[in-house]
Amino acid sequence: MTALPPAVQTDLSEENARLRDELRAAGDRQAAGAEILRAIAGAPGDAERSLQRIVEITERLFAASSVSLLIADGERWGRTISVGAGSKRIAAAIPLAHVAITPQFMPGAVYLENRQVHVSDIDDPAAMARWPGLAPARAAGSRTMAGTPLRREGRAIGALIVHRDHPVPFTEDELALLQSFADQAAIATENARLFNETKEALERQTATAEILKVIASSPNDVQPVFDVIVESAVRLCGARMGRVYRYDDGVIHMVAGHGLSAPGLSTVQQVFPRPAADDTTAGRAIRSRRPYFVTDIETDESVPTLSRQMIEALGTRSQVTVPMLRTGDPIGAITVGWADPGAYGDQQVALLQTFADQAVIAIENVRLFNETREALERQTATADILKVIASSPSDVQPVFEAIAASAKRLIGGFSATVVRFVGDALHLVAFTPTNARADEALQASFPMPLAGFSAFELVRGGETVEFTDTESEDVPPVNREMARLRGYRSMVFTPLMSSGTPIGMISVTRKEPGSFSAHYVQLLQTFADQAVIAIENVRLFDEVQARTADLSESLQQQTAVGDVLKTISRSTFDLQPVLDTLVQTAAQLCDAEMAFIMRREGDVYRAGAAIGYSDQYIEFLRNHPLKVDRGTITGRAVLERRTVQILDTATDPEYKLPESTTLGNQHTALCVPLLRESEPIGTIVLARQRVEPFTQKQIDLVTTFADQAVIAIENVRLFKQLEARTQELSQSLDDLRTAQGRLVQTEKLASLGQLTAGIAHEIKNPLNFVNNFAALSAELTDELNDMLKSAALGEKLREEADELTGLLKANLEKVVQHGKRADSIVKNMLLHSREGSGEHRPADINALLDESLNLAYHGARAEKPQFNVTLQRDFDETAGTIEVFPQEITRVFLNLISNGFYAVTRRKMEIGHSDFDPTVSATTRNLGHAVEIRIRDNGTGIPAEVKEKMFNPFFTTKPAGEGTGLGLSMSHDIIVKQHGGRIDVDTEPGQFTEFRIVLPRTSNLSNKTRG
Repeated sequence: MTALPPAVQTDLSEENARLRDELRAAGDRQAAGAEILRAIAGAPGDAERSLQRIVEITERLFAASSVSLLIADGERWGRTISVGAGSKRIAAAIPLAHVAITPQFMPGAVYLENRQVHVSDIDDPAAMARWPGLAPARAAGSRTMAGTPLRREGRAIGALIVHRDHPVPFTEDELALLQSFADQAAIATENARLFNETKEALERQTATAEILKVIASSPNDVQPVFDVIVESAVRLCGARMGRVYRYDDGVIHMVAGHGLSAPGLSTVQQVFPRPAADDTTAGRAIRSRRPYFVTDIETDESVPTLSRQMIEALGTRSQVTVPMLRTGDPIGAITVGWADPGAYGDQQVALLQTFADQAVIAIENVRLFNETREALERQTATADILKVIASSPSDVQPVFEAIAASAKRLIGGFSATVVRFVGDALHLVAFTPTNARADEALQASFPMPLAGFSAFELVRGGETVEFTDTESEDVPPVNREMARLRGYRSMVFTPLMSSGTPIGMISVTRKEPGSFSAHYVQLLQTFADQAVIAIENVRLFDEVQARTADLSESLQQQTAVGDVLKTISRSTFDLQPVLDTLVQTAAQLCDAEMAFIMRREGDVYRAGAAIGYSDQYIEFLRNHPLKVDRGTITGRAVLERRTVQILDTATDPEYKLPESTTLGNQHTALCVPLLRESEPIGTIVLARQRVEPFTQKQIDLVTTFADQAVIAIENVRLFKQLEARTQELSQSLDDLRTAQGRLVQTEKLASLGQLTAGIAHEIKNPLNFVNNFAALSAELTDELNDMLKSAALGEKLREEADELTGLLKANLEKVVQHGKRADSIVKNMLLHSREGSGEHRPADINALLDESLNLAYHGARAEKPQFNVTLQRDFDETAGTIEVFPQEITRVFLNLISNGFYAVTRRKMEIGHSDFDPTVSATTRNLGHAVEIRIRDNGTGIPAEVKEKMFNPFFTTKPAGEGTGLGLSMSHDIIVKQHGGRIDVDTEPGQFTEFRIVLPRTSNLSNKTRG
């Protein structure tokens, strides 16, 4: 290997040395950077320590004679860290902490211009001219300087100044490294700020959480909250001591303290409590509702004398007092003091305000909790008392006892009493015990005259009265003596007012003198109102019970009266059910074992209805009617016309009916007369098997039943009279209607008869001519035939002549036949319409019927001699006479009998053998007020369709010439319309026909003659 030339080796050696130097410098810079980062990481909340380490590393790494790190604070330099021998000389020449930040000095130029400044040689006149402030540095021995800004978010917050005492300029790498150190210094500052702010915020949150925890764990006591708040405030504000004040009723009280020296605590306790005024800083803060600051007690002459004394005794220089405000009103204050002057800032003031707000929350929570608890206790007590009231509607004593116990407990009393004003005296109704001797003495002092109880005059208007100290001279002696006996010193009592009138009083006592707070007085008044409610409830309950009993009894009586009236209404014609109901109801409602009703029969009285008595005694009374004398209770009541009561019939000297005791086991008896228009018609008697008088209410009730009995008896009597009279009037009305109908029908028949007779007479003459000329023409036809026989006619002509004359003769015979039928109709019309001289009179119905049978039979025999029929008569001999028109009734009988003859004749012709025995029977029967006539035949009978029309005028089923259809119609009018009777028919085709006639025995026709 060829050796390098010496020059090259020298160059290489120098280059290697340079590279080694650069490598060593780079290593030193990396080590320095790592050391700075470790310093920052090792002290995250201590910026001072990190900055100090950065300054020291910078001095060593850059071989500086002096290094300064300055942090701006407004327009002046605040924190300053310097190292190196030259820094002391420079500081002596220019105290930078007290120099304003100006561009004449390099630190100011670096900060204000926010750029790095490098002065390679201070001796350079241009540099000296640019920064006049370099002269002191040069005088201190500096030759080269470099200034680098500390930036946060691009804005300068300080400057890093490095001095060298020899003229060696800083290289570019060194200037870059200085900027890196400056940035790390800014990071260290920011980290420390953030760390400390976070730490402080955490401490505040922790303190707040601890305070809230104490608030939550102590809802009814604010003192633990005050203790935690003052300790946290002193600790977090970096103060020496702290105090908490309460402001209540115009007075300031110190309620908590921390870090107080013994002399200081003694001085504070001498000042407070005291009224809120401007003589203390706490008073000023409370009155002004704003924080009060003491920057330095030694220089602030406005501090009140009392507060100055306390601050000096506590060993503090500066102090802040923040008021505690609830909805704008002061309720206290927090004071924190520092040993140094001006040791507080906005952060500490804001923190104190937070603690003040938490104290207000704690106070309000405790107030609300206590109020809620007290309200709950009051509501619970009220509910308990109301429950007692509800469970004891008829007894007020449990309510008084519950009120006394609740009042003592909720008011925190020593004892409680409830008294009632009854008449002119005061009565003890409930009390809470204290000791046996005092309790006995309390009970022994009642009842107490109201005149001797002077406190009554104090409360009679409804006012609540307090004795704040029973030993005071204005307390009545009786109350003072009782207080001494029972061991209390203060008391409050409130009246029980009902409608403006005192009816009692509740009192509560305490062992200590002093007044009772307003809400306790209000609570006591609530208990008084509940006591009044309980008293009124019991009164109303008793009234309701009494009224309910009265109403129940009245309802029972009204129900009983209603039942009796219902029985009366249902038994208008039967008196016995009414009397039975009366005695049963009267005995039940009047608590009597026995009862009976006596009915008047002439001059004596008999038992009409009874209950509870033995069968032997009832039988005795029925067999031995009572006379009217004083020997019986019935006789006395009848004689005196009033209610009579015998306390014991067994010992009454005038009572002469021993059977009532021996058989009826009767002792006390009550008798009420049944009077109709002041006249006795009976009595109602109630009796007991014991000696016990009937009350006036029971007597009044029996009197009501007696009136109902009279009404029932009178109703039955009047009903019977009315029923008889109604029957008479009904019969008269029926008779009148029948007579009226008959008269009307008679008039109609008379009018119809006149019309029919006129028509019939007008028809009869032409009809006679028709019949006569028809018969004559028939004879002439015969003569014509005889004449034609002798005439010389041809065979054909003779046959035609015979045929014509035959037809003519046949037609004439039909004319004659129908003419005769018309003539028969005219005759019947004349017969139906004739007025005659028939008289309406009594007639023997059997004789009329028998005569009609004979006339009909002989008439039929005269018309057809071969006619034969069996006549059967079954006459009731008691049928007697009835009022009729004999001629008209005979016409009806003849019509019905003739129809029977016709029916049996037809049946005999239809059968055609001699075994059939035609029979027509006539029967009469006495019905009392009427007579029944039956006419029966065993002929052909009547079909159903014919039966429906058989009484219609001109309806007939007979062949032409044998019937006109007027017979049955005329018979129906005579029986029904003229005589007010009834005609019915019973028939079976091919077997029989029976007409049934019922005629009334008498008639009310005023006109006894028809027409």
